[in-house]
Amino acid sequence: MQLSRGISWRAAQKNWLLIGALILLIVFPFIVGALTNTSPTARRGLAVYWQGVMIELLIYGILTMSYNLLFGFTGVISFGHALFFGLAGYLLGGFQRAPELAESGLLIGIVVALSVCAVLGLLIGTATLRLKGVYFAIFTLAVAEMAYIFLSRYEPTGSEDGFTLGALPEWFDPTRSRLTFYYIVTAIFVLTFILIRRLMESPTGAVLLAIRENENRARTVGFNTLTYKLFAIVLAGILAGVAGILFTLLNKKVGPEMLGTAYTVNPLLMTIIGGAGTLTGPVIGAIGLRFLELQLRNVQIAVGDTVLEIGRTLPIILGALFILVVLVFPYGIVGTFVRWRQNRKARDAERLAKQAEALRSVS
Repeated sequence: MQLSRGISWRAAQKNWLLIGALILLIVFPFIVGALTNTSPTARRGLAVYWQGVMIELLIYGILTMSYNLLFGFTGVISFGHALFFGLAGYLLGGFQRAPELAESGLLIGIVVALSVCAVLGLLIGTATLRLKGVYFAIFTLAVAEMAYIFLSRYEPTGSEDGFTLGALPEWFDPTRSRLTFYYIVTAIFVLTFILIRRLMESPTGAVLLAIRENENRARTVGFNTLTYKLFAIVLAGILAGVAGILFTLLNKKVGPEMLGTAYTVNPLLMTIIGGAGTLTGPVIGAIGLRFLELQLRNVQIAVGDTVLEIGRTLPIILGALFILVVLVFPYGIVGTFVRWRQNRKARDAERLAKQAEALRSVS
């Protein structure tokens, strides 16, 4: 009993920052409600608005974590990750709107969407993962663009306008039960983080890292690298599909823009800024960059008689920020900090070893 308590206490000390973040997510609606003097359970108000903002940030976090599984941990770069994100939204919306399915359409849509994402990831991976580097990235981009062009011209799905969802159950409706939906998204976000963390701490995760560092060497040791890469792309596709489903439910609308390059390039940039190959880096990059974008979108600055709208120059600002972060943090914010801490520990260990050697020589 004492041993288990000691292990639990050490685990809590090691993960105190993550535990603190989880507690903050849980109490966030009530903190905002207290600060804005609005009810977190109402249908309108600042507390409800900030719940919606946080929901969107967490969805972006799930999408970026799924991309980091491919790019950061496995070393596979894809320019078509938005295919899973957008297609899951279309499939969910299509089944949810079907009148003959009634209330079961939502559940069927979720199951079908995630199943199709898994099968599609398996097919794409089987056909193209023998391609390396930019060739695989270009192929995935071509597949995503074909889906984008098809759905943007397909009249039954609303062409370029897309379509809206039907009535959702009250407990699952982001408009009528925003707080409940917030906690659902938070739970999925936390489970996604735990899943990827446990995966990367397992032997399978060690093989994925070996593939990232040197695939030929991993193959020489005896691992079937294609199988592991297929596993990574299937799991990443499913997680991207989960993000697409949540995003569609939040906005109650789906359109071809969900298959656009923005939902691939943004997770890529967020992963690089936060720190590719780290657990918390992509989350920090996704939440920080998306929050900054949302806050600057409607900002106006008066310069004399001229009013500058920051939203129009937002891509330039974000591009400059990206360049600055890459120059200052070459391995991303979290990645650079981790490397600095590792180098510091190595220097401390080397210094202690020299001191010990000096003491032995004196004695």
